[in-house]
Amino acid sequence: MKIHSRSRARRAMEAKRKGRHAGYGKRKGTREARLPTKTLWMRRMRVLRRFLRKCRDDEKIDRHTYRDMYMKAKGSAFKNKRVLMESIHRSGAEKARAKALSDQFEAKRAKSKAGGEGKSARGEGRSFR
Repeated sequence: MKIHSRSRARRAMEAKRKGRHAGYGKRKGTREARLPTKTLWMRRMRVLRRFLRKCRDDEKIDRHTYRDMYMKAKGSAFKNKRVLMESIHRSGAEKARAKALSDQFEAKRAKSKAGGEGKSARGEGRSFR
């Protein structure tokens, strides 16, 4: 009986799983045929949209931010989920900063208004010649 060992085939397959033997000389189809850019785009969009939905449902972002980020994702503004996450954090921090500034300004305005009322009340008793 002849024996046809598969040990070499197994060893070659193991190497291929590690990513060996995949150079230009081993490729038959074009890059697009091997992994279409459309497939990559669809994967990316689905990941980003799923993440945006999750953030909106967990109330990490409001619906206005969601819509803005959704349209940016559609326009290819985010390369991957990490970049989108950073953008969300940045926009949230900016909103918080703007809110703090406006609150500070409102407090200052209220304080000066209260101070101004006292001055006008004191000034009523005076007579100018």
